[in-house]
Amino acid sequence: MTILLVDDDEDDRSLFIEATKEVDSTITCFSASDGMEALAYLRDDHNEVPDFIFLDLRMPGLSGEECLKEIKQDSRAAHVPVIVYTTSRDVRESVKLKQLGAAHFASKPVSPDDVYYMVSFVLGEHW
Repeated sequence: MTILLVDDDEDDRSLFIEATKEVDSTITCFSASDGMEALAYLRDDHNEVPDFIFLDLRMPGLSGEECLKEIKQDSRAAHVPVIVYTTSRDVRESVKLKQLGAAHFASKPVSPDDVYYMVSFVLGEHW
């Protein structure tokens, strides 16, 4: 199983990858520090298409919302479940993101345990 994590915060990326390895050490995590890097990764035919994409919403440059729109228009990645995770608690925003194709909208975890449980939940869902 592979995950693409898109987050501009290096500490959050490290925390996520460590917690994911605790959930299942066989999971491969690729990461991108912004939306443009994520799209470049996804559009490169040499890269494996991930099973899941975890996408931070608040990023400089290409926002998570804009990145989500691009992902859902990309023939290689449109089918991949995108889990938007953010510090936002705006219900209207979550509805809009679901309409754009997000599979889940989750509050951004702040501790390793929270990340562990979020990843466990997502991987335990039937897609």
